[in-house]
Amino acid sequence: MSNENNKGFRVKIQRFGSHLSGMVMPNIGAFIAWGIITALFIPKGYFPNEDLAKLVDPMITYLLPLLIGYTGGKMVYDVRGGVVGAIATMGVIVGSDIPMFLGAMVMGPLGGYLIKKVDDLFRGKVKAGFEMLVNNFSAGILGAIITILAFKFVGPVVEAISQMLSNGVEFIVDVNLLPLASIIIEPAKVLFLNNAINQGILGPIGVDQAKEVGKSILFLLEANPGPGLGVLLAYSIFGKGTSRQTAPGAAIIHFLGGIHEIYFPYILMKPAMLLAVIGGGMSGVFTFTLFNAGLVATPSPGSIIAIMALSPKGEHLGVLAGVIVAAVVSFVIGAIVLKTSKGEAEDINAAADKMQELKGKKSTVAGAVTGEATGADASVEAAEATNKAADFDYHSVKKIIFACDAGMGSSAMGASIMRNKVKKAGIEGVDVTNTSIANLPSDADLVITHKDLTDRAVAKLPDAHHVSVENFMSSPKYDEIINNLK
Repeated sequence: MSNENNKGFRVKIQRFGSHLSGMVMPNIGAFIAWGIITALFIPKGYFPNEDLAKLVDPMITYLLPLLIGYTGGKMVYDVRGGVVGAIATMGVIVGSDIPMFLGAMVMGPLGGYLIKKVDDLFRGKVKAGFEMLVNNFSAGILGAIITILAFKFVGPVVEAISQMLSNGVEFIVDVNLLPLASIIIEPAKVLFLNNAINQGILGPIGVDQAKEVGKSILFLLEANPGPGLGVLLAYSIFGKGTSRQTAPGAAIIHFLGGIHEIYFPYILMKPAMLLAVIGGGMSGVFTFTLFNAGLVATPSPGSIIAIMALSPKGEHLGVLAGVIVAAVVSFVIGAIVLKTSKGEAEDINAAADKMQELKGKKSTVAGAVTGEATGADASVEAAEATNKAADFDYHSVKKIIFACDAGMGSSAMGASIMRNKVKKAGIEGVDVTNTSIANLPSDADLVITHKDLTDRAVAKLPDAHHVSVENFMSSPKYDEIINNLK
């Protein structure tokens, strides 16, 4: 019974983290834009410029929280919810003296939820011709009320909580205990709890620190690709069977592409490898502290390219040193674990299944290490695709959308594969792109999702044609789609 309770609690935390990341991830580009402007034009930047540096404070104080608030409201109740969520967020922004990211994560969804309830209350009760009047004034009146409440009550409370968390982090840094955070962060990543930690705590505090001193080490705690790289390199040399064959490719995707999820099955396959990523993470953070390293904004995805791009002027060496040290330590510990282990060749497929069980849904990235869908599964997928294709006119397709939770890692990989197939087939006039399910465009003709997410996509965009796949990396349905498009 306790195992079921633990699993239920973990799933709730994962969903909470997914909800937080759903508000932040679509706006990562804005965070990076702010980080670039900060790195370039503040007094310690690459090209100090007093006029352009005036952009820094308004962006972090108003733009970024409002974007988060709008996105949070839109997730709950489309554009109307986003507008009210942004209005409500303004209350916590003005009601506090710090960047109000946590407040935006509260008020955005709350604003969207409340306007949805108000609309439900008036639905079917408004006389013809008065719909626009009621809609506009209901949103305006509700927005004014919750903005005032946010200004008076929510803003000060969230500011106090943020200050308490910030003081706790500063205490840990002051007593040189920050490397111990890896004991929590690295296992949490494998259990898919990293979004709750990163987006809920480290990210907002890191942004506040970056505003004050131009950088924050907190941006490096979870994003450091060194520990995962070390594990994959150890498997590449000392692994057995399929794990050794797939590890080099996984290392490239992880280190350059920033898709950390791809190394999780290698940890679950041999749980003792947690010692490698924890040791690598701790040594990396210790190295960052020695060099007083940090980043100007959140790197997303956690690619070495993004990390280097967001390193402050003249501090690339310290950041790179932390990544290298983490990789070396993780590799050494991982090599020892693999060399001293006895038994048959590791079953990477079973580990990938375990990862998906922990995640609470199928993992599209798992296909990169387990290979193509085979046998009966492939036949069933192909047959289903053929049957559905008979009822849909593929010649009318102009926009194909790959959709996943965050709209980044796995869906981007699937879209890239399909884009190459479309190009090789000589098919013109078909746009292939990726997004999150929450942001599916209304003009999408064909939506491709993992089978566990298709119901959500259909509910979001019922008029589009939907195709379910087992994994984005390799599905027989891709070739079926190409054949139908031709």
